[in-house]
Amino acid sequence: MVKVAVLGHGTVGSGVVELFTQNAKSITSRAGQEMEVKRILDIREFPDLPYADKFTKNFDDILNDPEITIVAEVMGGLSPAFEFTKSLLEHGKSVVTSNKELVASRGAELLQIAKAHNVNYFFEASVGGGIPIIRPMHQCLAANEITEVAGILNGTTNYILTKMIHESVPFDEALAQAQKLGYAERNPAADVEGQDACRKICILASLAFGSHVYPQTVHTEGITGLTLEDVEYASMWGGVIKLIGRAKKQPDGKVIATVYPAFLSSHSQLAGIDDVFNGILIRGNATGDVVFYGRGAGKMPTASAVVADMIDISKANCTSKSLSWADSDGHNVADYKTDPLRFYIRASLLDHAQSTVNDVMGGVEFLSRSGQPEDEIAFVTGQMTERELDSKLEVLGNLIKVKSMIRVLDY
Repeated sequence: MVKVAVLGHGTVGSGVVELFTQNAKSITSRAGQEMEVKRILDIREFPDLPYADKFTKNFDDILNDPEITIVAEVMGGLSPAFEFTKSLLEHGKSVVTSNKELVASRGAELLQIAKAHNVNYFFEASVGGGIPIIRPMHQCLAANEITEVAGILNGTTNYILTKMIHESVPFDEALAQAQKLGYAERNPAADVEGQDACRKICILASLAFGSHVYPQTVHTEGITGLTLEDVEYASMWGGVIKLIGRAKKQPDGKVIATVYPAFLSSHSQLAGIDDVFNGILIRGNATGDVVFYGRGAGKMPTASAVVADMIDISKANCTSKSLSWADSDGHNVADYKTDPLRFYIRASLLDHAQSTVNDVMGGVEFLSRSGQPEDEIAFVTGQMTERELDSKLEVLGNLIKVKSMIRVLDY
């Protein structure tokens, strides 16, 4: 019998315990032996639960119990999650987590500690909730050289954008609806400012390209500045706006890693992913584009990924050799402004200088919308780097006043 522990009895932690209870027979079958939750760490008390006797407020009860060999860390945050995880690995216990903030910030270090003590640190649930993505990347796609990873990585922002796109609901109202439904926190900054998606693309980029990509090296923008005017122009162009986290390998081996709203063509495999769903595209040199789709968060989908990792560890004889990456000093990430892209610009136009804009930009696709003011101009440029775009806008000077700039991506 394998005895496990759970750190935290919040949304995901309670889901993990529920799965061990409800699916005990199938878990035993897949693990090849019985698995049982022996301890649950939480500072709160749950006297009415049928497993109330399993709770402890003392981490040492888990750390020093030789029967417990696998622990699920579902507390979230950096501290004390990092200290607990590090101690568990050093004591020869494998750890499974859904904690994207911890993996994005300290993943390389914790993977090295796990390897040194011949145990495992698994984190399938840290990206995409119940969508299998970590394991396929380091196992199923191992024969590929991955050149790019991109996706809709945050369900809250995708829900808001879906409301804006399909129902013309303004951002503030769509956010309020998301909060009412429980999709967004009272303080939604981590979602709407792009921080959650940033942590997830860091994990995917680190795994795909072999060296740790830290959140502070990723250019990150959220969706708070998007307007229904931008959404309408995207529609007239033939696409939609989505918040995209992406990481692209450069010829010199460095990585461009970003999170920002982007125009996607309606033909894109990511364009039709709506509501709270996530979609992750992996571009390999052998497979081409492979897309993973599903619920990116939620109690049971995330708990499912946590328990699946625990089952895998119960069958492992040693540390995973494929789930790893090297630490880095941040110089593995290239300047995002050197990436050639097309750009959408919405601006106030002075002195009827539309032909001048076209000439300076080297040819553009002008866009229109219903109710467009006479002094408003919107267009999509040809391909150029963002540094080149900045220079061209400087040349235009006071002829246009930019209201919105959104990148155009080809997925």
